[in-house]
Amino acid sequence: MDTMWRSLSRYICIFFLLALSGLFFLFSNMNILEQKLNCQAVSMFYRHQSNIHSALLPEGPSPLDRNQSYCSQEPSLEEALEERDLLESIAWPQPLPHSVNVSLKQTSDPAHSLFVILPAGGRREWHVGNQLEALVHMHDFQGRPKSYGGDFLLARLHSSTLGAGVAGQVLDHRNGTYSAIFPLLWQGSAQVEVTLVHPSEAIHVLRRIREERPDRIPFQSLFRSGKLSQTTVCNLCLPTNQKPLCNYTDPHTGEPWYCYKPKLLSCDTRINHARGPYVNHLLVNKEALLFQSGVNIKVPIHPSGSDSVIVLPEKKDKADVERSSMKTESTRITPSGYYFQGSWRALGGGVMRQFNISSATQCLKGKVVYMYGDSTVRQWFEYLNTLVPGKSCGIFHSLLCFLTLSSFCPTPNSPFLFVTDLKEFNLYSPKNVGPFMAVDSTHNILLKYRCHGPPIRFNTVIASEMRYVANELDGLTGGSNTVVFISIWSHFSTFPVQVYIRRLRHIRRAVVRLLNRASGTLVVLRSANLQALDPKVSLYNSDWFSVQLDGVLRAMFKGLDVVLIDAWEMTLAHHLPHALHPPPIIIKNMIDIILSQVCPE
Repeated sequence: MDTMWRSLSRYICIFFLLALSGLFFLFSNMNILEQKLNCQAVSMFYRHQSNIHSALLPEGPSPLDRNQSYCSQEPSLEEALEERDLLESIAWPQPLPHSVNVSLKQTSDPAHSLFVILPAGGRREWHVGNQLEALVHMHDFQGRPKSYGGDFLLARLHSSTLGAGVAGQVLDHRNGTYSAIFPLLWQGSAQVEVTLVHPSEAIHVLRRIREERPDRIPFQSLFRSGKLSQTTVCNLCLPTNQKPLCNYTDPHTGEPWYCYKPKLLSCDTRINHARGPYVNHLLVNKEALLFQSGVNIKVPIHPSGSDSVIVLPEKKDKADVERSSMKTESTRITPSGYYFQGSWRALGGGVMRQFNISSATQCLKGKVVYMYGDSTVRQWFEYLNTLVPGKSCGIFHSLLCFLTLSSFCPTPNSPFLFVTDLKEFNLYSPKNVGPFMAVDSTHNILLKYRCHGPPIRFNTVIASEMRYVANELDGLTGGSNTVVFISIWSHFSTFPVQVYIRRLRHIRRAVVRLLNRASGTLVVLRSANLQALDPKVSLYNSDWFSVQLDGVLRAMFKGLDVVLIDAWEMTLAHHLPHALHPPPIIIKNMIDIILSQVCPE
């Protein structure tokens, strides 16, 4: 009996020690268990709550208070001075106090306005090498002459029979009249075309919403960990007095980007980036009347008298040429090029060649081409990658052929066909987002495309794929076999110009570093281009926003050893309708310019 009790006592002690150990383990992990159970419960609750919330409440950020946001970074003295000079260089005439709140009938009306071609040196005779001037008189809807400037006008000189066209320069005299000046570059017929893009009163509205509503195209990111997920608003600047923020400022460039922090997730659980729904109701009172298709958005102005001249051959007597153009000598213009017989002829910068499939392939042989930016440079990647021989000419291509007045499915020697063995490598990237890569192993050609960092309005971009152009350039070795394309402008149209200046400053520094370590690298910049406008697009992507950014781009890269593709003049001078993504015939001419630089004759 004693022996049995001693054995039982020993087992009781062991059991007691095991029980104590179990209790200790339970208490020590109680917090972890509680958090896990709560997390699962909250996750289910939050999913239902989010669904209900998104179904009942409109989504969208509140207007920004710039004094309570991370909008601005303090520039250095040198940067501040450059910024001031750049803003002055693109300064648009401010409206007169009495013209701010006028009624529609007092605003610029293209139907009542007119232009007249002025005699050349007192004579109605024009020669190649002269300049042609047309004087534009703006009137309001009541037919009364305007007494102040600020209207956004475009001017083009063209000849449909010759397949010719050149961009004109518009000078604002600040009194309701404008001069449209054109170089005379071909012999034969030349027709003047003047278009009102926006009246000055609409420009005042666009300037206001650009400064006050940079959030009118919001952005968002999905955060996810396990079964718990949440989507929050993101932007370059967010109010700091509402919710905690996740700071995604780039450590190398200092480019800011913020998202509201999810309630139950950490900032490092961000999955993607996407464009949110466009913000509506941006206009107040009767401002919508200033943005009407067919009334005051991209409407032609009619001539008083003839809109055409016959250009005679160039004069041999230089004295006569100087006398005939003396009147406009102070405003003599030199465009980047012009169209003749459907092909772009660059003025300056070497001889431009027309490339076919064989010469283009030989030109790109052994080359690595990096493309960075928005969808307008992605269009170059798609063009080079899809226009290959052996593809059938379907209905779409036939229609494209008809619209561009060019053969889109021609013989193998056609200039529309480029790299023979180029094959796109499937990176399983989202369509229209990238990154993309194409390889021609036979000729050792590599093409790569990557979108620029935020702000970018693509539908969904994986967070890890959002990279800044400056950082990508710093990662390149460069050299004579390296070509870099950069196009970055469209996604900055909703922000104050200072944001664009800061981004270009970082890219410019990276370009300088690249050229310093590998001077043989060819860097190609693409300018902004004109696009189709309607009342809605005008508030987010107006050509006026684009021309302001374009002026900054040209000024900031002036003097650097880079090639500028003047997409603005190439779309203005062409007869086809404006489009954010220009038609293939214009893209083909752009590619010819680039290849002429890669492989000069």
